[in-house]
Amino acid sequence: MRLLFTIFLLLLIKCSSAQDTLVNQLVERQKQLNSQKMTMPGYRIQIYFGSERAKANTYRSDFLQEYPDMGAYVIYQQPNFKLRVGDFKTRLEAAKFLTEMQTRFAVAFIVNDDVKLPDIKY
Repeated sequence: MRLLFTIFLLLLIKCSSAQDTLVNQLVERQKQLNSQKMTMPGYRIQIYFGSERAKANTYRSDFLQEYPDMGAYVIYQQPNFKLRVGDFKTRLEAAKFLTEMQTRFAVAFIVNDDVKLPDIKY
């Protein structure tokens, strides 16, 4: 009985070790994917939606003249172009900026999007 228990214990340790190795491999793989992706879930403000690329680019230029430090992204989702601005981590940050710019871009609204990771400052 003692021999059987010892064998069971050794098998359990071996399986646990294999699982740890697999978990470590999965964690490293996720780290690698995250470093390549360089985005995170967040919020942007959509200020244009339509089928005209030129109009989306015009809105983008107008926006960047007024807010040069803010990101502005033209996205094509067939058959429309969308202009989304900002890289906000929280909905509250996006809402504050939306109220600031809503007089200029009246049809603007907040959307969930993958946003750029913030710069790390030391």
